[in-house]
Amino acid sequence: MQPRNMSMSGVVDLAAVKAAGEAKAKAEQARAESARQGGPAAVSPSSLVIDVDEAGFESDVLQRSAEVPVVIDFWAEWCEPCKQLGPLLERLAREYNGRFLLAKVDVDANQMLMQQFGIQGIPAVFAVVAGQALPLFQGAAPEAQIRETLDQLIQVGEERFGLTGIAVDQGAAGADAAAQAPEAPAGPYDSLLEAAAQALDANDFAGAVQAYKNVLSDDPANSEAKLGLAQAELLGRVQKMDPQQVRKEAAENPGDADAQIAAADLDLVGGHVEDAFGRLVETVRRNFGDDRDRVRVRLLELFEVIGPDDPRVGAARTALARVLF
Repeated sequence: MQPRNMSMSGVVDLAAVKAAGEAKAKAEQARAESARQGGPAAVSPSSLVIDVDEAGFESDVLQRSAEVPVVIDFWAEWCEPCKQLGPLLERLAREYNGRFLLAKVDVDANQMLMQQFGIQGIPAVFAVVAGQALPLFQGAAPEAQIRETLDQLIQVGEERFGLTGIAVDQGAAGADAAAQAPEAPAGPYDSLLEAAAQALDANDFAGAVQAYKNVLSDDPANSEAKLGLAQAELLGRVQKMDPQQVRKEAAENPGDADAQIAAADLDLVGGHVEDAFGRLVETVRRNFGDDRDRVRVRLLELFEVIGPDDPRVGAARTALARVLF
């Protein structure tokens, strides 16, 4: 099945899901009761990924969502994209170290849950936060997009419901990490990164993009290549633009997703970082469906250009989460 992004603003109508205010109150009550009993016990990293069925959904997902955001991966054995997405989500669940819980639901064995969530195709990923269900995405999305979505989800859980995650037994975490540690990626990549930098200096943006992608194909977490790729792609797009025409179309069409995306690229290249971010957040607010998601993805790409530690990125992420949820 073809992957397609899903709006993060919808809410699934489950019988067990309460209104937001009630959900927050229940979450607070659950945490208070846990505190009276000495606090929740630390869990092992292997407990961050659980298999869930219809019988256990209430206790394993809805009740746990009062402590921690629960991400639900709807999958099936015959689904090829599921085989790509599932291991990635499991790895991220361990990496995020208790900031979310991953629940895996086999749709062939749990048809009722599939119907309740209104799922049309798999893989499909939802989240439940303090009893509220939110669609995240459908299909095998890129890792960078999944990380941004998880970060936004966790931020909303903390800000709206005070969900700070669950404690992980660090002793068990160390043992699990030692057992599961992958081999170091092949390298070094110095020559490829140098070639990419030289291509950027020569305004050969297509060449730089390819060089950075060559690094990332072997080492997807290479921060230098991720930053360089985002910059090269941005400069390649802007190189083909007529700035005057782009600005004119953006001014005349404030709700047009493509016009605002192009203008935001120009803003960023011109050093107007906050203007670029603000423009795209506002455009996300104005739009729905595929247009909204296209703008959101471009904003995440521009975050990569600036870097995650820049305070302007943090502020824009907060603003984006507010208009999405």
